[in-house]
Amino acid sequence: MATAVAIAEALHFSLASGLGVHRQRRPPLLRLSFISSVNSYGLFYFDQFRHSCLRRKTTNYVLRTKVKLEDGVDDDACELVNGTELLIGESGDSFRAYLFKAVKNNNGTGLLLLSDIFGFEDSSTRDFAYQIACNGYNVLVPDLFRGDPWKKWQPAAELEHWLARQHPERVAKDIESSTKWMIDEFTAAGISKKLGVIGFCFGGGRLMEALAKNSHFRTGICFYGTRINLSLAEFINVPVLFICGDEDPLCPMSLVLEMEKTIEGSKAVIFSGRGHGFAHRPESHEDDRDAEDAFNLLRNWLKHHLILDQENSVLNSQYA
Repeated sequence: MATAVAIAEALHFSLASGLGVHRQRRPPLLRLSFISSVNSYGLFYFDQFRHSCLRRKTTNYVLRTKVKLEDGVDDDACELVNGTELLIGESGDSFRAYLFKAVKNNNGTGLLLLSDIFGFEDSSTRDFAYQIACNGYNVLVPDLFRGDPWKKWQPAAELEHWLARQHPERVAKDIESSTKWMIDEFTAAGISKKLGVIGFCFGGGRLMEALAKNSHFRTGICFYGTRINLSLAEFINVPVLFICGDEDPLCPMSLVLEMEKTIEGSKAVIFSGRGHGFAHRPESHEDDRDAEDAFNLLRNWLKHHLILDQENSVLNSQYA
């Protein structure tokens, strides 16, 4: 069983769907593939939809979409998203990150997105970050693995050895540095300190650690987090949205429900028949449908806990 779980984690297979049988993935809405994010004239393209793209000489880019977005997303809100590659940290101990910033309808809220084992340059992770930015947010995606993400072609037997190279203390320090960067830079730019954190798989487990010792985040969204330490729940004082599938061997449903019960104000949403990674790496029509529902849950949760809560706090202070 341990070997099967390791394989599932490495390849994002669901045990229920059969190991070694990788179903053809159906590209989700707004599938964005990054060919280059560094070169002066990087190449970008969108699958299945017609888009026009204006690429700047800097690492910033402007994406213009002509399609009607689904699930109530206003395409005007998604018309302009700037992307910038960054170096965070002191000289000699810095790491890369990518910032997606909503240009139009920016709501002044910062989100830290912690990736799965495939890293911050993976197209599925950046697609998801882009879609969040389309809704008005500023999304920072740090390189948690310092240029050494898990590769899809690597043998599953090497997974534990690879994980051992990702020292927990170093990863935690980089997450803290990313958080500090957001606070400092967003404040200097006139953006408020409303911060949230989102994590997938490996990043979902690290999200729980960050929330347990960091008071800057107002909420978190954990997508099928792996290697979660249940004892951290008692130290988390902000509401967390947990999203996972009931057929995920890497994120047990019982653990998620226990976290929901322990962390005040939290909510667990369990998708029936879904395995690991379905929300940002859908592999079937059913996955696509539930991925869209999961994204709507995320959007509503962020609006309630980061936007409306702030507006209500301002109103309450005015009429106190």
